[in-house]
Amino acid sequence: MIWPSVSQRILASDVMSNRFPINPDATAERQVLSVSQLNRQARMTIEQRFNQIWVSGELSSFARPGSGHWYFTLKDNDAQVRCAMFANANRRARMQPANGQQVLLRGRVSLYEGRGEFQIIVEHMEPAGEGALRAAFDALKRQLNAEGLFEQQRKRPLPDMPRHVAVVTSPTGAALKDALSVWRRRFPALAVTVVPTSVQGNEAEQEILSALGRAAALQPDLILLTRGGGSMEDLWVFNAESIARAIADIEIPVVSAIGHEIDVSISDFVADLRAPTPSAAAELIAPDGQELEQAFLSQLHRLRMVLVARLREKRLSVQNVTLGLINPARYCEQASQRLDELNTRLSRAATASVEQRQMQMRGTANRLDLQRPDRLMRSLGDKVSAAHRRLQQVMRRTLGQREQRMVASARMLESLSPLPTLARGYTVLRDPTGSVISQAATLTVGQEISGQMQDGRFTAEILNTAPGKLLNDTQSQPTEEQ
Repeated sequence: MIWPSVSQRILASDVMSNRFPINPDATAERQVLSVSQLNRQARMTIEQRFNQIWVSGELSSFARPGSGHWYFTLKDNDAQVRCAMFANANRRARMQPANGQQVLLRGRVSLYEGRGEFQIIVEHMEPAGEGALRAAFDALKRQLNAEGLFEQQRKRPLPDMPRHVAVVTSPTGAALKDALSVWRRRFPALAVTVVPTSVQGNEAEQEILSALGRAAALQPDLILLTRGGGSMEDLWVFNAESIARAIADIEIPVVSAIGHEIDVSISDFVADLRAPTPSAAAELIAPDGQELEQAFLSQLHRLRMVLVARLREKRLSVQNVTLGLINPARYCEQASQRLDELNTRLSRAATASVEQRQMQMRGTANRLDLQRPDRLMRSLGDKVSAAHRRLQQVMRRTLGQREQRMVASARMLESLSPLPTLARGYTVLRDPTGSVISQAATLTVGQEISGQMQDGRFTAEILNTAPGKLLNDTQSQPTEEQ
């Protein structure tokens, strides 16, 4: 269906109500709209006409800004339309869109008032065709696997000898017939309860969930969920998340046999055991009656042989007792001979035991001799004396080294000390800041300075300064000839 354009929709709906008269002079007052009002009314008209639609096409110009919204173009060979999928909707998408993908969209038609641009507000996105089913299958598989529903540790073992099996399947399907045929052949004593349900269609998911609940309420030894083969769409209900979680929550072991050997469903991964076909599931569930019969007969034969052997032993024991009662002398001879034999063995054992104990005592005496206190004291005394001598040597050597270092340090300290210099008549001059005065050029007339001599301190005032060099002692003191 080709929908009219926005301008055509306005002319078709609003002209009849005289909101947009064909002849402007036909009315006394013109109704002038702003661009914003026009776009708003156009948007409202479009949204009222198109409530919710499904559209398929190819993705292009895909953009994902920092806001998290998706903006893209949906196109086919002849046309294209702008689309927007906001963050609250694309978070639920089970696919990562890319340019060139064929997708199926569900949304509502609208108009972006800011640019007057026709667009689709997308609420749901999925790959088109079977690829969509496969992508949804893989996404759910990854999710449930991450939650641990496929872990082997949580799966329950099947009973070796089930007495009651609940079968959740279609009562008219070939899967049930195949399973019943196998059980009649292998184990006719198995009690089977069929819990009917549809296995495809719109209502299948809810019916299967209800059937699983009814089957679990029967408290069977295990539950078989099965159906025959079909296309991926036919088997899709067994990929439902709700059914997978229901299987995981059942406390009774569940066997899944969906389709043929090449068909794999989410139910197979969650179930405690996956069978390739319904017939194979029936063989895995029920033991072989003929094999059980053969095993029973074999056990019975072995039991009969054990009983015969035991009877023979008891018969021989009775005969021996009877012989002893008939001829006591022979019994006494055998007992006496047995007593002599035991006496000889006892004597040998006692002698060997005494010799062994003597050897142990000698070994113990040798070890005790090595651990005598006087020997240990002498050994420890020698060690203490040696350690004392070594300690004295180390102390003398250490004291000598310390004494030498102390003498050297005293000499160095004496050489660096200003006291000997002050003793020879020199004075240390300092300015008001406490800094040592080493140059006359730093002095000013009237400046107050302090001096330190060997036996005290003084304060002086600079009255005059004059440049000159310090003369040595021979130059500053006149000789007797002078």
